[in-house]
Amino acid sequence: MNDDPAAAAAARSAVAARRRVLRGALAVAGAAALHPLAAVAGAGVAAAAPAPASGTSVIAVRRFGRYEVLALLDAHGPFPGTGQAAFPEATDADWARARRLDPAAFGPGDTWEPDFRCYAVRRPGGRVTLVDTGIGPVGSPASGWAPVPGRLPAVLARAGIVPGDVEAVVLTHLHEDHYGWSVTPEGVPVFPEARYLVQHAEVAALGPTRTARTYVVEPLLRAGRLHEVDGRTPLAGPAGPGSAVTLLPTPGHTPGHQSVLVTGGGGRLLITGDVLVHAVQLVAPGVRYLYEADPATARRSREHLLAEARRTGTVLATAHLNRPFIHPWAVDVLTH
Repeated sequence: MNDDPAAAAAARSAVAARRRVLRGALAVAGAAALHPLAAVAGAGVAAAAPAPASGTSVIAVRRFGRYEVLALLDAHGPFPGTGQAAFPEATDADWARARRLDPAAFGPGDTWEPDFRCYAVRRPGGRVTLVDTGIGPVGSPASGWAPVPGRLPAVLARAGIVPGDVEAVVLTHLHEDHYGWSVTPEGVPVFPEARYLVQHAEVAALGPTRTARTYVVEPLLRAGRLHEVDGRTPLAGPAGPGSAVTLLPTPGHTPGHQSVLVTGGGGRLLITGDVLVHAVQLVAPGVRYLYEADPATARRSREHLLAEARRTGTVLATAHLNRPFIHPWAVDVLTH
C-alpha cells in the first residue's frame, strides 16, 4: 500500500529484535524440524492477529470453472492518518457513495480501516497459486504502521493449504503489506517449492538499500526462487477449456505493479492488487491515492481496468476493501 522510509528504518530495527525472539521461541519448541511456515505460526505469530471487521469472512470462496479462488484475510485495522489525507481529491459526494459500498472501511474521526487480503487460486489436484503474502509477523517491515501480526499461516491451514501445495507466489508489487509472509525473518522462503513471480520493472526500480530489496528480493534470489517476468505472462496451465491464470501489468501504484486474471467456466475474475485501494476509487476512478508512485499512470491503469471489467463482466477481487469480491456493475446499484 505504501513504502514509508521512516517506517522502514524502524521496521529494520524491529526485524533484528524479532529475529532474536523467534530464535529463542523456536529453539524451545524444537522448531528446527518444522517447515518455516509451521515454525512461525507455532511461535504464536498468527494466533494474535487482529480481528476482522464485523461481518467479514476470514475465507471467502468463488469458483470459476475448475479453479477455486479463495480470499484470505491476513488482517484488518486502521491505516495511519485520515481518509481525506490519503485521497485528497475525493469529494463529499464520492465519500458518501464509497460509504454505502464499503461501510466497514469508515472508522471514527475519518479514519480508514482497510482489510489486508491475499488470494489463493487452487486448481484440480490441489496445487495453488498464492497472490501476495500479506503484512507478515511482528517485526516484519510493515510493523511500523500495519496491524501485525497477520493471520495468513492460520488462514492457509484452515483452507487446507500447506506450504508444499503452493507452486507459485505472485507478488503484485513490492510494498511491505504485500510480501510480509514471503520469507521468514531469517530470509528463508516460506513456500519452498514455489516460484515467486514479480515484474522486472518492479525489481529494477528498487534502490540497493530499499527494504523490499534487502528483506525479500535478495533472500529469494539467493534461494533461486525469484522469477522476474516482463509484461503479460500466462502462468498456470489450463484447468479445462477456456481456463487460464494470467499476469497483467497494471503500473502506476508502483512501476511494475501487476494484477492477476483468472478465467474459467465462462467467467472472469481479476485480482486487482493496489490498482484501487479504497471504495472511493471504485466509485470515482480518477481519485488519486497519496502513495501512488505515478498518479497519472495509476489513474490510466485503474480506469482501463474498470472499463474492461464492466465490458466483460469481470468480478474484481480486492486487497483492501472490506468486501473481497465485487462486480463493477454492482457499484451503481449499491451506491445510488
